[in-house]
Order: sequence, then C-alpha cells, then structure tokens
Amino acid sequence: MGNAEVQSIHVYPVKAFRGLALREAVVERWGLAGDRRWALIDDGGKVVTQREQPRLALAAAEPMAGGGIRLSAPGHAPLPVGVPEPAATVPVNIFGTKVEAVPAAADAHAWCSAWLRADVRLVHLDDPATRRPVDPEYALPGETVSFADGYPLLVTTVASLDALNSLIAEGRYADEGPLPMNRFRPSVVVAGTDPWAEDHWTRLAVGEVVFRVPKSCGRCVVTTTDQATAERGREPLHTLAQHRRIDGRLVFGQNLVPVSPGTIRTGDPVRVIE
Repeated sequence: MGNAEVQSIHVYPVKAFRGLALREAVVERWGLAGDRRWALIDDGGKVVTQREQPRLALAAAEPMAGGGIRLSAPGHAPLPVGVPEPAATVPVNIFGTKVEAVPAAADAHAWCSAWLRADVRLVHLDDPATRRPVDPEYALPGETVSFADGYPLLVTTVASLDALNSLIAEGRYADEGPLPMNRFRPSVVVAGTDPWAEDHWTRLAVGEVVFRVPKSCGRCVVTTTDQATAERGREPLHTLAQHRRIDGRLVFGQNLVPVSPGTIRTGDPVRVIE
C-alpha cells in the first residue's frame, strides 16, 4: 500500500449530530475518545438518528473539559451540558439492543426537543467498557462499543470515494455528485490507496495503533442526506446498489475494532498487516 496515510480524523460527540475534524485522537477500546458517548432517545427509549430525523445533521456538539458538550444549532442559543452525575440509568434501544445510559439535565432535553420539534431526551453512556458489546457474530470476547452504529471505528478511503463519484457521474443521478466524504460519517479517512483496497484488509496499523477489520460497512439512507442542508437525494445508494452490493448489503468503508490502545494523528502512515 506504499504511501497510504491518515488524511483526516472525525468524531461525533452526539450520535447523528455533525462531525468534528481532529488533528489527533486517543483510541480507546470502544472507539475514539469523545466519540458518540451521547445520543438522543425518543419517548419509547429508542435512539433517534438521521434515519428518522435528517435535521440532526445541522446540530453540533463541541467537547468541553470533563466530558461535557456545548450544543448548538441554527436559530438556537448554545447550551453547555455537563456529564450527568451517576444516577439511575434508563434503558436505551439501539438497533434492537438494550443499553443502559444516564439521562442529561432537563434543560438539555428541552433544548434538543425544541430543535427537533419532537419529544426527545439526551443520554450519556457512562461506562462504555461494559455497557454495550460489539455484535457477537463478529466480536472477540470483551469488545465493546459506544453509541456508534455497531463498531468502534469506521475507515474509508479517498480513492474509493473518487471511484464511486466517477460511477455516479456516469449514472442516472449524475447531478447529485460528486459527494463529499462526510456523507459516510467516517472515523478515519485514508489517502494513498487503490480504489476498494479496503475490501481486502483484515488487520491494519494506523501509526502506533493496530486495528482488527471484522466486516465491511453496509450503508443506509443517512448517506443520501446532505450534511450541510439535511436534504435527501438518491445517491450514493442508487449507485452502490448497482456496483457495490456485497452479501446483500450496499457497502462503502470498513468497520474497525482496536487491538491496541494509543493515539492516531493526521499524516500517520497506514499499513496493512494482513
């Protein structure tokens, strides 16, 4: 893979909110430090994502000292939210799995509900080391994950996005392209590979940190959501369905599980171990 390196690193402090680009990030067993430790739930306890509420793309959460966040969204005054005190947890349903989490303060619920014009609550994953295991079909013993969709990190490559955009340009909805990488909400973006090289990775070193590659990432309607406007289109799912249907899923990117802790940085070399 020669000169492959980390082009960018991204965290999403609140699940489904806008991502933040970082120059470096600490890799914890359950994901990047500060990534998706918060989420919104509806009145039934189900996690709310851009699948149901594309407007979440327009909201942001800036990390604060001590693990808190500062919420912001167009037309709403920013709100600082501290990590809630250890208290009784509430059950959270994330894609059919029950996870316990701690509710934030009442003003955070009110802010988020006003922004979405829906009854939601903000919750914090207080103990990511024990609360939610990785999908047992693909996990090793003891592997856990935050409020990310299913795995601690997601890696995508610049070359594969370029290849996908070339396919979109030749297709029925060419006017929707080229798409930016933020449609795929990656943790790590790698430059310097061949297109679709990541399909064949099983173990990866990013700087000093080693990752296991358990499975490719099946994509959903969130990828059709413009992260700057919250408007939906047809791409990339239309083109992925024609060219990237693997084992019944529309695939772009690879899921990662950390094998060793450490820190990753933009510019770090990326090396395929096997």
